[in-house]
Amino acid sequence: MAWYDEAVFYHIYPLGLTGAPKENSYGKPEHRLNTLIPWISHIKKIGCDAIYIGPLFESVGHGYETTDYKKLDSRLGTNEDLANYVKECHKQGIRVILDGVFNHTGRDFFAFADIKKNRENSPYKDWYCNVNFYGNNEYNDGFSYENWGGYNLLVKLNQHNPAVRDYICDVVRFWVREFDIDGIRLDAADVLDFDYMHALRSVAEEVKPEFWLMGEVIHGDYTRWVNEGTLHSVTNYQLHKALYSGHNDHNYFEIAHTVKNLYAKGGNRPDGLKLYNFVDNHDVERIYTKLNVKAHFTPVHILLYTLPGVPSVYYGSEFGIEGKKDRFSDDSLRPALSYSECQNAAEQNPFTRLIAALGKVRKSAAPLSYGDYNELLLTNRQYAFSRNYEGESVVVAVNNDDSDYVMTLPAGNAAEYIGALSGERVSVTGGNIAVNIKANAGEIWLPVSGEHRADQTPSGSVIPDTSDLIKAEAMPQSLAEPKACAEPEPKEDAAAKEEPAAEKKENAKEAPDESFEKGRIAGLQEAILAIMEKNGPVTEQMKRDVRNNVYHDSLITWIKSFR
Repeated sequence: MAWYDEAVFYHIYPLGLTGAPKENSYGKPEHRLNTLIPWISHIKKIGCDAIYIGPLFESVGHGYETTDYKKLDSRLGTNEDLANYVKECHKQGIRVILDGVFNHTGRDFFAFADIKKNRENSPYKDWYCNVNFYGNNEYNDGFSYENWGGYNLLVKLNQHNPAVRDYICDVVRFWVREFDIDGIRLDAADVLDFDYMHALRSVAEEVKPEFWLMGEVIHGDYTRWVNEGTLHSVTNYQLHKALYSGHNDHNYFEIAHTVKNLYAKGGNRPDGLKLYNFVDNHDVERIYTKLNVKAHFTPVHILLYTLPGVPSVYYGSEFGIEGKKDRFSDDSLRPALSYSECQNAAEQNPFTRLIAALGKVRKSAAPLSYGDYNELLLTNRQYAFSRNYEGESVVVAVNNDDSDYVMTLPAGNAAEYIGALSGERVSVTGGNIAVNIKANAGEIWLPVSGEHRADQTPSGSVIPDTSDLIKAEAMPQSLAEPKACAEPEPKEDAAAKEEPAAEKKENAKEAPDESFEKGRIAGLQEAILAIMEKNGPVTEQMKRDVRNNVYHDSLITWIKSFR
C-alpha cells in the first residue's frame, strides 16, 4: 500500500486559476503562485490530500510549449515560490504532482533555438523528430520538423535519442531535489515511447520512495501503460465518458459495463488497475455543463468517489461552475477564481458540501480504496455495488430516475448500516438491507461498527435537494463575478419543463459548426478503422475504442502513430 492508493486529488491549472496573461513576455516574475497558498486549506477541507498542478514551467502561452524545464513560468513567480508552495502543501499533509511535458517542447526551448541558429551544424539537430533542412514551415525557419497534434508550436522530441532521455531524466531529478515533489503526470503519455517511460520509471524508483507516475492516456488498453515497468496509473477517459453519458442517456448499463471491463483487465483485483478517475479536467467541458439533468451532479460524484480507482476533482467543479468548450480556445475551461469568494463554500454551497462529505467518507472507509468490486443491482436507472475489504462491506447505491426507488441489497456481517450522506440507519434482515434511494441521488451505506459510528456521519443529510442543483443561470466563472462560489438560487425542476423525447428530437437542430466538427471527427475515426483493417483483424473492442475517442488532436496523433 502506498499513499496514492488512498489519495483524493485536486487538479489545478495554475495559469488559469491565477488569472495569468495568455502570453508570456518573459519579463520580471509575477508572484501569482503565492496566491494559491490560501487554497491549500480549502483543498484539505474538502477532503483532498494530493494536488496535481500544472503546467508550471516557463512557456510561451498555455504552458505545454515548454521553454525551460528548470524555471517556474515568469507569470507565476520564481523557483523559490514553487519550493515554498510544495513545502506548505507538505506541511498541511498534501502531496504534490507536477505536469511533465516530455513529448514535445516549445520553439523557444534552448535546443530548438540552437537548430534555428546553426541548422545542420547544431549539436541538437537529432533532439527532434524528422528535422528536414530541405523543408520549411509557417514560421519560415527554412526547415521542417515533426510536431505534436498538428501544431508546429509544439516540437516533437526524439525520444530514441539517449541525450534527450538523459536530459529529461535529469529534469525529474532536479524537480525532486529542488521542489521535493511526490510524482509526475506525463502529458500525452499515449504517444510516448515505451522505452522512454521505462527510463522514467527507473528514475522514479531512484529519486523518492513511492514516487508516483501517472500518464495522460485517452484511448487504448490501459494495461499497456499501467504495469510494473512503466506507469502506476493513467487517466481513465473510458469511465469519464461513461459517467456523464450513462446519466444523460439514463443508462447505468454503460457505466457498469465500463467498470467490469476495466476491473477484469486488472485481473479482477482491487489493486490490479488503479486508474485516475475524473469527471472533468482542463481539456473537457465541466461536468455541470455536460449533464442534461443537473441534479445528476450528486450520483455522478458518488460514483466518482466510490468506484475502483483514484478520484480527482478539477478546481472549481466543487462549486458547480459551468465551462463549455469553445472551438478555438479552452479558456472557458480554465477560469480565474477568487479564493476570498470561495473560502466558505464548504459551508454555504451545496455542491461543495457534497464533495467535502464524499472526501470524508472516502478517508473513513478503507474498502473504498482497497476493497473489491461486486455488482449488486443494475437497471437503466438504478445501480448498486459493494466494496469489501478485510471483512468490512460498504454498499453504494445510485438512482438517476425522477422518482425514489426502494432497493433490497445484500449486506455484510454488520447488524446495522448507516447512510454516510443522510445519517439514516437501516437494519440488516436476512442478510439484506432495504433502502430507499431518493430521486436523482444516491447513498453510501457503512456498517455501524468499528470506525463507522453514528457520531461520524452527518447529523442531517448533505445530499443536495434537486432545487439546490438547478440554477437560474450559468454559474459565473471569472474573478470579476464573486458569486462563483456562492449558493445557487433555487429554480423549478428542469425535468418538469423537459420536452417529450420525440418532440425534442424533432425540434433539435445542430448548429453548422457543431455539425462540421462531428463530421470531421467521424472522418478521422473512419480513417483509423480503415488503417487498422489493413494491418489485421479489427475486434469489436477496437472499434468501440475508436468510436469513443471524440478528440480531434488525439485522433490526429493516433493516425500518425501508424507510420
